Amino acid sequence: MSEPPVPKSNLAVAAVEDADIPAIVALWERCELTRSWNDPHSDIVRARQGSSSDVLVGRDGNTIVATVMVGHDGHRGWVYYVAVDPDHHKNGYGRAIMAAAEDWLRTRGIEKLQLLVRADNTRVQAFYETLDYNQQERVVYAKWLDGRPMTP
Repeated sequence: MSEPPVPKSNLAVAAVEDADIPAIVALWERCELTRSWNDPHSDIVRARQGSSSDVLVGRDGNTIVATVMVGHDGHRGWVYYVAVDPDHHKNGYGRAIMAAAEDWLRTRGIEKLQLLVRADNTRVQAFYETLDYNQQERVVYAKWLDGRPMTP
């Protein structure tokens, strides 16, 4: 039995504008992407400061329905804050915003994209598998440089 076809997306993707920030943060909160130890406003500002990262916004008409923060370290690309408004799931917007992030990296000569997914987020893991992403065995180490205790 074959899977139903993926809908063709009419998502218009562009770099974030200042006026978009409140709607983006609201979307991230709605999608439960924010954490108390990361200020989303500061994350957006930091991503926009240099040429190696940005926040891409997907619009359906005038409504922001998808986002991705994309960047690279000169070798590997990374994505964060991949969000699709829950009222707009199953419209191909997740695929479209990830394709935009991949294209953003390709135009900068980056050949590999990596991302982190929380171990208990099996729904999102399944989504990335449909996009031909593969799980790699790695051990992730982290340290807060201001001395605070490690967060989950």
